Amino acid sequence: MLLAYDNIRMLGLIDDEGVREIAARSATDEEILAAHDHDFVATVKGIDAGELDASAGLKHGLGTSDDPIFANMHGASAAVCGASLVAAEAVTSDEFERAFNPAGGLHHARRAEASGFCIYNDPAVAIAKVLALEPSWRVMYVDVDVHHGDGVQWIFYDEPRVLTVSLHQSGKYLYPGTGFPDEVGSGTAAGTAANVPLLPFTGDDDYLWALEQVVPALAEAFRPHLLVTQLGADTHWGDPLANLGLTMRAYPSMARVLSDTATRWAEGRWVATGGGGYQYETVVPKVWTIYFAQMCGVPDAIPDEWLEDRPSDEVSRPNRAEIERTVGQVLSSCVPRLSALAV
Repeated sequence: MLLAYDNIRMLGLIDDEGVREIAARSATDEEILAAHDHDFVATVKGIDAGELDASAGLKHGLGTSDDPIFANMHGASAAVCGASLVAAEAVTSDEFERAFNPAGGLHHARRAEASGFCIYNDPAVAIAKVLALEPSWRVMYVDVDVHHGDGVQWIFYDEPRVLTVSLHQSGKYLYPGTGFPDEVGSGTAAGTAANVPLLPFTGDDDYLWALEQVVPALAEAFRPHLLVTQLGADTHWGDPLANLGLTMRAYPSMARVLSDTATRWAEGRWVATGGGGYQYETVVPKVWTIYFAQMCGVPDAIPDEWLEDRPSDEVSRPNRAEIERTVGQVLSSCVPRLSALAV
């Protein structure tokens, strides 16, 4: 995250007219509880305070290899949530058109369970805040992390005002084992969860084709007032914990699709968070800077050498036929229902 800040400053993006750093704050318990279960939050705080034994956290996913107990769990997680809240408040109030919290994107935490290195789910907390501030708004959440955005999906699975869209390596091959096309939302929210699972080694052309087919079409049907994104950079072919095959050349196009979606359907409103990525000294800070440059309207600020990478056909395999079937299923399941919700 700090290296991304360094890149942003090095390229002078922070000095552009209209770009401002604003102070974050910690989320209050009430704000966290808008997305999380009371007993879960009380357990996190109780372990922090030494009032509960660490074993009390196991039923909530705490004390596992993915989410080990550490000092000040609640305080650190509330701080991440607070930064995403400030970003969401700034955009919802129309003080700013776009805002980015690269420390955020902890998308695996569920309503009553820590999961996947995530204690509290800052995108969900931010979205809940937006709905509290603007109850008539519709929010579109797009997750391009290599892992399924499961926590955000399940927290809003029965909420018709929130559309969750996730493109990710298939759960058949990668944690968390969810995110299939038949997960579409429940009750009055049927159609508001859209999942595009991708085979290992999916490369630039197939990924971008899917993104361009799915995101604008769903946005057109749902007509969101705000776009929220999780921008995990672990889709890169070199990520050690996953198996997709994107090169650096894909990310400017991904950023453009998301930016165009916000501009066309959400009056430009876009709240972005960081996310996963374990090439944290090389790929991740460059990818997040690419997204931020697009958010600022200056994509050409990115140095050409940042996009130099191996040839796509050396690190990926074509999967277009399978992706076309998946995309067709997702659009036929979701578009009619979303159009009805947007009336």
